[in-house]
Amino acid sequence: MVLRESETLELKRSSSELKEAIISIGAILNKHGRGRVYFGIADDGSIAGQHIGRATLKDISRAISAHIDPRIYPDIEARDIEGKSCVVVDFSGHDGLYSAYGRFYLRSGDEDRKLSAREIARLIEKKKNYAYSWGTELSGSAPSDADGKTLRSFVKRGRDAGRINFSFDSIRNVLAKLHLVKDGQLLNAGRALFGKGNALEVQAAIFAGKDKITFLDIQSFHGNILQLAARSEAYIKEHINWRADLTGSQRVELPEVPVRAVREAIINSLCHRDFDNPKSNEVAIYRDRIEIFNPGLFPGDYSPEDFIKGSEPSIPRNPLIAETLFRSEDIEKWGSGLKRISQECRAAGVKVCFKRIKSGFTVIFFRPGFKRSGGVIETVGGVNGGVNGGVNSLEAEIKINPGQRLPALSVALNVPARTVEKWLEKLKKAGQVIYRGSSKTGGYFPGKRRA
Repeated sequence: MVLRESETLELKRSSSELKEAIISIGAILNKHGRGRVYFGIADDGSIAGQHIGRATLKDISRAISAHIDPRIYPDIEARDIEGKSCVVVDFSGHDGLYSAYGRFYLRSGDEDRKLSAREIARLIEKKKNYAYSWGTELSGSAPSDADGKTLRSFVKRGRDAGRINFSFDSIRNVLAKLHLVKDGQLLNAGRALFGKGNALEVQAAIFAGKDKITFLDIQSFHGNILQLAARSEAYIKEHINWRADLTGSQRVELPEVPVRAVREAIINSLCHRDFDNPKSNEVAIYRDRIEIFNPGLFPGDYSPEDFIKGSEPSIPRNPLIAETLFRSEDIEKWGSGLKRISQECRAAGVKVCFKRIKSGFTVIFFRPGFKRSGGVIETVGGVNGGVNGGVNSLEAEIKINPGQRLPALSVALNVPARTVEKWLEKLKKAGQVIYRGSSKTGGYFPGKRRA
């Protein structure tokens, strides 16, 4: 094994050169967005070895965290190379311009060049229009690792919306038509959208008050983007208040916050997250508000108001993911997400705010609560006319993987078949699911969509 320094690779004899390594990390990030540093290998490629104590990896991690801004989350591991211990640091970041020890550098060959004020301004201007390239990189997974049921359901929604003009024939062909395959592998965007056994996570919790001191429930959802979006939406529906308006000839059930806006916020948070950031997306339900957190910084020097007013063009962090979700109408129109959320909430009389924070971006819906008025408005807890518990999880599973029978649904939800059967009866009565086909070969499918 012979290594040579390059535009994306830096070699250090030992961690005594940690400061110089951190400067190289900043320079490589500003040029390429990702790279690697070895400790224990001299710049001529010879293996010197690195003493690794109990705190060595932690010290390297802390130094990088302290001196690279914005913060990155590198993968750091000890590795045996030709019988000698070395440390390997893999890093990436796509959030603007990175400083090292308060100064800005750019990689040039195998050297780190300090930038002038004019060069910094020019690079900042260039990065304002930066498109995050992660989604177009190879994932290492085969097309067969995509979930066929999720993909089939996606194609149907796209055809219904008039944005997909082909039918589902095979997983490989559909992924190729969506431009999610290259060199026989799923692209990262394809794996994030449709992959089976996906490690993507949404942490969801309900808190007793207005802070995180006491929680009433906490869940961790894993799956691809479409599965996580459905489960997150179902979780919020299950735990907000609904009211029944009895003023007309038919009972109409209304949520305390507009579900369309919540759905838009969830899909946007997953679509525009930073996939190099190990932090999870979050759904937090407090007594007075609902927060949807996305671990991806807001673009450049823009403000949410710029996009609500429609005065700025769309800047998708993950263009290929956004383009794919647009085809199924999960995203209505590029660059319109915040505007649609704002309009929905204004029409419903619900306050919403958008908050840029150092670690990402949060959409906050303020819960207005309901008041009884003249006997014509009644509050119903849980979801959709009192259908509580895991019913929404069941509805989400049927939406994601339609056509399943009772035994398969029981296994998917890890819930006894008798319980699932009771939930199905409630959903069928509400018109939310229907059974199609014979008693032996049929299955459950989504019914009319709930607003």
